[in-house]
Amino acid sequence: MKQKVIIWLSLILLLVVVAFMVKDFFYQPKSSNENPYEYKMDKLRHIDSSLITYIEVHQIKPDIEVLHGIVIDKSDNIYLAGKDRVMIYDFELNLKTSFKIGIEAKCIAVGDDSKIYLGVNDHVEVYDNIGTKLKSWSPINVKSVITSIALSEKYVYVADAGNRIVYQYDTEGTLQKEIGKKNPEKGIQGFIIPSPYFDLLIGREGELWVVNPGRHQLESYNEKGDLISSWNKTSMDVEGFCGCCNPSNIAMLSDGSFVTSEKAIERVKIHLPSGEFKCVVASPDKFVEGTHGIDLAVDSKDRIYVLDPEKKMVSIYVKKK
Repeated sequence: MKQKVIIWLSLILLLVVVAFMVKDFFYQPKSSNENPYEYKMDKLRHIDSSLITYIEVHQIKPDIEVLHGIVIDKSDNIYLAGKDRVMIYDFELNLKTSFKIGIEAKCIAVGDDSKIYLGVNDHVEVYDNIGTKLKSWSPINVKSVITSIALSEKYVYVADAGNRIVYQYDTEGTLQKEIGKKNPEKGIQGFIIPSPYFDLLIGREGELWVVNPGRHQLESYNEKGDLISSWNKTSMDVEGFCGCCNPSNIAMLSDGSFVTSEKAIERVKIHLPSGEFKCVVASPDKFVEGTHGIDLAVDSKDRIYVLDPEKKMVSIYVKKK
């Protein structure tokens, strides 16, 4: 008798489970066709206004068909590069000069001698400040995708997203060494570069800072290629970075704080030298959704320049008073 009761209870339980399964498969509520992640993304894109401590004060709208890179020299002249053209503005945002280059530059750097270094697909080209090509460096290999260039007193550092490595050149274009190759004995994890966003800059003490975007990490190296330090901030919240590869671009303020931009959740933030989140410069509502490649620069007054490739303009931000 007891065994029959158990069998009947088991059958009833089975029927209940089947009923719930049928309901799930055939009687979905009307809202089931909605994207369950849409609300989550909207929530991530919302920024508490108390965290936004900068305000946009000026815009530059250059006559460049495709806008990729920005850099500011020691005299606060602003250099913009993109498809077929370099444009140079002074601190007051007056156009000083513009010249065609006949190529599409993906990134730009300027030396103290006013030489302009352009990343052109798989190699670097060097120009003077009136548009004369001085030199074209040899590409490393067919995989090279140059995404960023930074200049120290002695060296030119080139980020190659295709080969996932940073090259150190002398100023004449002779390769000196590779930096960032995986080396567990030296604590170097190796760069993870899922997409062509791989930025670098020179810090206040002449150290090299490189974004390791697949790890949501910034790493500093000395000129010998030794890893000095690193910091990592992986988080879905505004305090960190998320997605396949962020931050996408960086710049540095005079106190050593980092200005960072992101893709997927388009925003510009400031992190302290230690990596701790400080504030927001530009929230996602300042950008067209899907914008990527938001390049950054900082002048001697700590004004922050945000290059928007979708709107084809540069916005200039200052701290709120």
